[in-house]
Amino acid sequence: MSVLDAPVTSAAPAAPTTGLTPIFVSLKLTLLRNGLRQSSGRRAVFVVSLVFTLLLAAAQVLGLVLLRGNDHAGTVVVLLTGVVALGWAVLPLFFPSGDDTLDPTRLVMLPLRPEPLIRALLVSSMIGIGPLFTLCLVVGSVLALAHGAAGIVFAVFAVPLTMLLCVALSRAVTTANVRLLNSRKGRDLAVLSGLVIAVGIQFVNFGAQRLGQAGGLSTLDPAAGVVRWLPGASAVASVDAASDGSYGAAVAQLLITVAALAALMWMWQRSLVRLMTSPDGSTLAAAEPAREKSGRGRLSALLPEGRTATVMQRSLRYVARDPKTKAAWVTALAVGAIVPLLNAVQGTGSVYFACFAAGMLGMQMYNQFGQDTSAFWMVALTISSPRDAYVELRARAFVLLLLTLPFTLIVCAVTAAVIGDWRPLPGALGLSFALLGSMLATGAVASALFPYSIPQEGAFKNVVPGQGGLAWISILGGMLAAALLAAPVIVPTIWMHVTDRHDALWLLVPGGLAYGALVGWAGLRIAARRTAARLPEILAAVSKG
Repeated sequence: MSVLDAPVTSAAPAAPTTGLTPIFVSLKLTLLRNGLRQSSGRRAVFVVSLVFTLLLAAAQVLGLVLLRGNDHAGTVVVLLTGVVALGWAVLPLFFPSGDDTLDPTRLVMLPLRPEPLIRALLVSSMIGIGPLFTLCLVVGSVLALAHGAAGIVFAVFAVPLTMLLCVALSRAVTTANVRLLNSRKGRDLAVLSGLVIAVGIQFVNFGAQRLGQAGGLSTLDPAAGVVRWLPGASAVASVDAASDGSYGAAVAQLLITVAALAALMWMWQRSLVRLMTSPDGSTLAAAEPAREKSGRGRLSALLPEGRTATVMQRSLRYVARDPKTKAAWVTALAVGAIVPLLNAVQGTGSVYFACFAAGMLGMQMYNQFGQDTSAFWMVALTISSPRDAYVELRARAFVLLLLTLPFTLIVCAVTAAVIGDWRPLPGALGLSFALLGSMLATGAVASALFPYSIPQEGAFKNVVPGQGGLAWISILGGMLAAALLAAPVIVPTIWMHVTDRHDALWLLVPGGLAYGALVGWAGLRIAARRTAARLPEILAAVSKG
């Protein structure tokens, strides 16, 4: 029987749970303060984040207050509140390590009852930058909608109910999925965040442009009419209804939020009890028998024997299994396809926007050794000459080309088909090939000259503290150098368009391919010599995480 289900006897005083909420609040503040004391970098990041959040929140509040009296204020505020509530529900799946201090699995061995525990967790969860921003947004929302005494009364209830609902929703989702999120496969959910963010930003941009063409905010009224009856936005919508004199609808919308909050607290408590009373995979013996592996795999059978095949298989396994590497590839593929295609759909794009795909994927060549993290020492043991380093880098470049070349061809062709203009397609392909070869060259050299470590914790922590300057120099400097290296293909492309020589654009396909291959080969040769000479420095730099 777990401590959560154990009966309270006369020998066990009730004092431990009496002041549980103040204890958890004090614990949260203490952990936050001690975390900031660890390094000046953490303090600087926290201060910058806090200032940025306050400035953004102030701008949000000001913008919402300026909406006061506008005919579409209710539409904007209701939809905005619904999006924020959705964010509280979804973001814990993408940022599972965002608040380790409130991980309920750390409390399993403590004699705590579930009811006081969820109250303490709920209140302590209100401390942080995210809740502060949400509070400012909700306050600004009710200020934009509240008119008259009835509106003010409902606003007084709407603000705390909306805040409690958002935090309870976040904690219920986290608790229900905490074991999944703490597992290796669960951390792969962070991969989806890059795709969701990339797709989301582009669709928001697309929607904003369509909104401007469709006649303004009135087109959002039907969507707002549905969202105002959903729990995440119904409390704020009740303020709008009460201000308009629809008291019955206001009461119903407020009761929807209350009922949803009660249901979330009940589900949260059940998940918490189940989490802290049932065994997990770490306490169970492995049931799967050991699998015997023999022979070469399908991929290795297609590759030549030797170091090239070994390195390519290792790099492809990183793409398939390592969460950080997979996240970078998924984001690059998504953004590289979305940007040209959405612009093409809107009629404002060009086939040359497809070069964005080659640019995004070419960035994966940068910091090649940092992707190995501390495991790079095993690779370093096999490099004893520039020849070894060249074969290593060449195999990694082959993996990049294996995935990038067909993707670039598809994006260029689909973009041209959507636009309906096939004439500039050869120019876009040639320019993409030249750009990709240039980024292979500069990425390999930057990997040797400016390596940095990628921390394993945190889905979006891509540089360890103290190496941010190296990352900026490596990526931005390398991209500028790649643009300069691709100039011998960029200039003829522009000249052919200016002089209306579209019939000669097909020359850029073999020309760009040959030039990209030549530049990439030269860059790999230079990077190989640098890698062999700076191997100890590279090993020290990438092992800091």
